[in-house]
Amino acid sequence: MFFAIINLQPLFNTHHYSDIIMKKLAAKKFPSVSSLQCFETSARHLSFTKAAQELHMTQSAVSKQVAQLETTLNGLLFHRLQHGLQLTPTGKLFLTEAQEMLSHLEHAVLNVLAHGSEADTLRISTHPTFGARWLIPALKGFGKAHPHIHLDIHDELGDFCAEFNQNMDIGFLHGDGVWPGLASIKLFDGHFVAVCAPQISPPPLADITTSTDYILIQSRVRPRAWHEYLLAQNIEWAGTFNGPRFDSFYAVIHAAECGCGIALVPEILVQRELAAGQLHLAWPHRLQRHGAYYLVYPANMDTTPKVRIMIEWIQAYTRLQK
Repeated sequence: MFFAIINLQPLFNTHHYSDIIMKKLAAKKFPSVSSLQCFETSARHLSFTKAAQELHMTQSAVSKQVAQLETTLNGLLFHRLQHGLQLTPTGKLFLTEAQEMLSHLEHAVLNVLAHGSEADTLRISTHPTFGARWLIPALKGFGKAHPHIHLDIHDELGDFCAEFNQNMDIGFLHGDGVWPGLASIKLFDGHFVAVCAPQISPPPLADITTSTDYILIQSRVRPRAWHEYLLAQNIEWAGTFNGPRFDSFYAVIHAAECGCGIALVPEILVQRELAAGQLHLAWPHRLQRHGAYYLVYPANMDTTPKVRIMIEWIQAYTRLQK
């Protein structure tokens, strides 16, 4: 757990750091949880006295724990001033590391307390809008059916498969289904549709490039989507579109619901709104984009029970939606 201090290269001189990475740290060189807590609390308050009050320790005990940590790290973390403490450059850098270590430890303890010693964590990575609008409904009931599997879901932006093998067990990506080191299972195509609020009555599609009465909401994720949509209907447009541009499809969809204009989004992400009448199709055309939505996982985890269980759950849910 605490070997994360290998990230401390900028803190100490290169000779010391080279010596450390060339050999495994002896057990006595690992900082204790108590020393990390004392340092982190003292850094927040810039006071050993206030840290002692929060931790229900004596001031001298807190000071001693921090001093021991400084000895372990071979560097000062605080300047001891007459009226308090001041973090050194080393202390400022190490504070981030210490907070991260303590946070990981807290989550691990809470995970065991909440799910028992038999719990196994399944780490899932997904784009935020897909996670909120498709994955969360898909996972309804999973915890009750599989109480021994704790789901740890992370929102990611862009193509996050580069570090996937190290950080995640399962992910949901849009693409061609081919990612190095990952096995993929196609879930459904990613067709785009143009949607708007019921109070908006769009003109014929051919007139949209000449009309100034209608706003086309745009997404930075797919900056060429409107051009592709029009071109697929044999409508060429070399100009720019008048309308706001958002980072996520979640914001694009919400803007359309609020009546801000017409949005072009993956159909799978607005099925609920279309069924409820909160949005309707501006035009019946669908943009048949290249690529589809896939469930992906490291190829070497093909027989891992928790991965297989999730794959079967998602496949069953996908079949029900068709």
